[in-house]
Amino acid sequence: MNDREDMTMDIREFISKFKNHPVLFIGTGMSLRYLENSFSWDALLKRISFDLTNSDEFFYDIKSKYHDEYGYKYDLIASDLQKRFDEDVMNDRNGKFKYINDEFYELMDKGKNISRFKIYISKILNELDYKNIDELNEFKKSRKNISSIITTNYDIMLEDIFGFKPLIGNDILLSDPYGSIYKIHGCVTQPDKIIITNQDYNKFNEKYELIRAQLLSLFMHNPIIFMGYSISDNNIKSILKTIFTYVDPNSDEAEKVRRNFLLVEHEKDSDNTQVVDHDIDIQGIPTIKINKIKTDNFTLIYKTLANLQLPVSAMDIRKVQNVFRDIKSGGDIKVSITDDLDSLKNSEKVIAVGSVNTIKYSFQNTSEIMKNYFKIIEEENFQLLEVIDKLTIQSQQFFPIFGFSKINKNIKRTEALKEKQREKMRVLEKTMMEKKNLKETPNTIREILKSETIGISLKPNLIAYQILKGNVTLEDAENYFKSLSEEDKIKTEYRKQLCAYDLKKYDK
Repeated sequence: MNDREDMTMDIREFISKFKNHPVLFIGTGMSLRYLENSFSWDALLKRISFDLTNSDEFFYDIKSKYHDEYGYKYDLIASDLQKRFDEDVMNDRNGKFKYINDEFYELMDKGKNISRFKIYISKILNELDYKNIDELNEFKKSRKNISSIITTNYDIMLEDIFGFKPLIGNDILLSDPYGSIYKIHGCVTQPDKIIITNQDYNKFNEKYELIRAQLLSLFMHNPIIFMGYSISDNNIKSILKTIFTYVDPNSDEAEKVRRNFLLVEHEKDSDNTQVVDHDIDIQGIPTIKINKIKTDNFTLIYKTLANLQLPVSAMDIRKVQNVFRDIKSGGDIKVSITDDLDSLKNSEKVIAVGSVNTIKYSFQNTSEIMKNYFKIIEEENFQLLEVIDKLTIQSQQFFPIFGFSKINKNIKRTEALKEKQREKMRVLEKTMMEKKNLKETPNTIREILKSETIGISLKPNLIAYQILKGNVTLEDAENYFKSLSEEDKIKTEYRKQLCAYDLKKYDK
């Protein structure tokens, strides 16, 4: 394997050539980068062995049994460790791992036979203790241009960051390509689906052909960015072998795949921005050329992905995908094919096909924008916000313009909408100041909602007022808003409270 330095391209130029939304293929290195409680395969098994025996020696004894010229066979090490862990914990019912036994027997009572070893793995990796927060925030902003994610990681970091739907086990075969996380080695939320032992991998490989076909479709139509892996990782080689077993390495199709394929390798403290050609040899197929960048400057990669401009946002494709799923489901749903969208009823599901001269339609309305307020802000989705100048925003409506105007400074109606928002908040403040006993009001949203002395009808306005006055923290408000259901987010009280939050945070 070797890099060809004469064939280089800046990462910004490389990503700008993407014609479709990229798919991320995420490995352990990404969890290690952003989570305090993350482990390599070796470190995870060593941790479990130590927790079980209070010594590293047992782990080293197992490890020494499964080593050859290609390295350590961690699936076999895991098989031996699982057997020892399950037996020892079973024989010590009320000992150190009593809580694991409790859960094991509860699951057995429900007809679920899950290894104590895998239950313990799910406990170790269940918490999300983040680090590198600033860089992580840039990663979040790239979400608006990401089609889907494939990962071999067990933790739920990616679900938490992107809000995509996790697909585990057989769910992978029944998936939508946009807005999904393909967890091909399982997840801590379903310990029985975790693939870690030799037996697990044997079962997985028996079913892999169907999953392989699903993934191959993604690889053929989207750019693929590998992050958190090294060039020697078996996952990389397996994917490349899959592709080029079905695609002639010398064909135009293979060249298209190669152009869309990028491996990001971590190189500590490096600010390198150059993508180079890299030759990789895989048993059974000719030498393959791939694109690779070795760098520690992940922030630049995330910013470049966030700034990628494509004709349609990934968010809108996910929405159309959901509409199409509803249409396919049949039942009472009404489908209309038209070039006059104004004639349709609000209840009708629509996919419009035609030219921009006959179809004047924006998928995002004020309700959709406000429901997606925090996603839009976190992603800095300036393209989507261009629709604000086309929306009808009634004088009585609450609309949070301040945060949006920080992202897209070209919204023509900004000043008028700001003044309208300020006036509404002045009215709210005046109304609430006329109430008695406000000084005794709780200063968290949870306490306001739980209070038995505050009238139910007063609580929504009181929450907005307390946010506006700074008595409820912005963090508390944000967590509350994000916890609300889709139905709650179309209510006037949510819009009013969000406007108070927006004004308090961004009117500076």
